[in-house]
Amino acid sequence: MENLAPSEVTMWEAPEKASVLQTTDEDINRKYAKRELRIITESNREQLPNFVEAFKRKDWMNLRPFYQRRPRWSPDRQSKLIESFIMNIPVPPLFVYESDLARYEVMDGQQRITAIIDFYANRFALEGLEQWPELNGKIYDKLPSEIRKGIDRRSISYIVLLKESAPSTEDEMLLRQQVFERLNTGGVALSNQEVRNSIYQSKFSKLLDDMSQNPAFRSVWGIPPGKADEKGRFPDDLAKDRLFSTMRDTEIVLRFFALRQAQKYRLGMKGFLDRYMLRARSFGDDDIIFLTMLFTHTMDLAYGLYGETLFRPWDHRRPGWADRPQVALSDAVMVACSRHLDDATLLLDRRGEVLAATQDLLEKASPGSFTGQRNTKGDVIARIDAFDGLLTEVLSR
Repeated sequence: MENLAPSEVTMWEAPEKASVLQTTDEDINRKYAKRELRIITESNREQLPNFVEAFKRKDWMNLRPFYQRRPRWSPDRQSKLIESFIMNIPVPPLFVYESDLARYEVMDGQQRITAIIDFYANRFALEGLEQWPELNGKIYDKLPSEIRKGIDRRSISYIVLLKESAPSTEDEMLLRQQVFERLNTGGVALSNQEVRNSIYQSKFSKLLDDMSQNPAFRSVWGIPPGKADEKGRFPDDLAKDRLFSTMRDTEIVLRFFALRQAQKYRLGMKGFLDRYMLRARSFGDDDIIFLTMLFTHTMDLAYGLYGETLFRPWDHRRPGWADRPQVALSDAVMVACSRHLDDATLLLDRRGEVLAATQDLLEKASPGSFTGQRNTKGDVIARIDAFDGLLTEVLSR
């Protein structure tokens, strides 16, 4: 049995939805007649000054706590949006979810909203404008009066997905994910983890972010140190880091927690991680404390054994340890280490044997075994069991 938090023991007990292969035409017609999976919406429109003012009411529209994406829009792109308003070019509507009566959560449009609010607050100057280059370098308060009046007359529209669109909490989460993914098929493509983080906000999603800041974890994956300041801005080198900016770092942490129950793996890696994070919304404080300690101790053991070579496969061409870590290898090492935390001291004493056994395992492995090219349930379990067996063998000597 894996080392599980209390809620992890029962998290898979809720039944899955029935397979569509078992439904008849009559079932489908009844489902459609009941308005299942049909979205109910309404449209609203606000002039920009009123829209910005409304955001000062904390109980109106929830911008970041629900859809907490890491910043992706540059000042140049923010400026282009403002130029669109100046030129009266149509701007796509925002999409929000009605979480309660007259209270909303942003599903699509965080970057546009942030740009509008920040510009009206004089937080950035226009740059990179091509049609109005004479406005480059100007903040809102320094714009010519007629330009300011023109912007103030512009409006932003938003479509509201009404709460009655989904019959249950789990259906609501799945519906939000579907809408969010389909709304974000253009522009800056979102990663799978950005979508999960946006939809399944909970104590667990915050835990993933916290654990991704572990110093050893960041060092191994080459992620710069640092965190957001009081205005939500990240250091430039961190914001530009690919793993960080796409939330791949938190997905790697999620994979560790989820793949400790790899026997529940189905629907591919993406589907499995979606389902784990959806059900992890129910995790309470005791679960979070348990999982925090589990990840921290597991990372300490893994880093103590492998140092900066952690998660790096063996490069047969050199030969030697590869320059970069591999996610699939990290899955196997981390889950295996989590099963042997009680023997951490002995394993660290036998670090040389662990390194030699790891090199031998990776040298003899068939191509693709530890690179993620193979991701069936059997492949995932085989990777984990291989490292679990390696550690068990070292301990038995």
